[in-house]
Amino acid sequence: MEKYAGSAVLEVDGTEIEIQDLSITKMTGRKLVKTMNSEGRARGFAKGIATWEISLTAAMPIDGSEIDWAGLSDAKITIYPLNQDDKRTSYLECFTTEVGEKYTVDNEAVIDIKMAALKEVKE
Repeated sequence: MEKYAGSAVLEVDGTEIEIQDLSITKMTGRKLVKTMNSEGRARGFAKGIATWEISLTAAMPIDGSEIDWAGLSDAKITIYPLNQDDKRTSYLECFTTEVGEKYTVDNEAVIDIKMAALKEVKE
């Protein structure tokens, strides 16, 4: 039987965060270079600077233990599959770009966070 990755655990500067949703997108920084030529098409790209976009939805605690998401800067975000501490990926120099609260009919209050990271490290 094949085994696949399931749930993930997220830590912010070593503190585990209760999350409901997590998405990580690597932006390569490459740009299409358009030139005028006899073929009428682009012929290449320019290398750029890679960045990572992290979007997550976290449970909103009422006991005052919530992280100051809007003020988060130069943070270390670590993600690993549940029960597999040896497959950790960390994102360094993270900072928050957007924070929003959401309340649902299912009696759930959550916070949506968008962040950017400047470096990825496989540990």
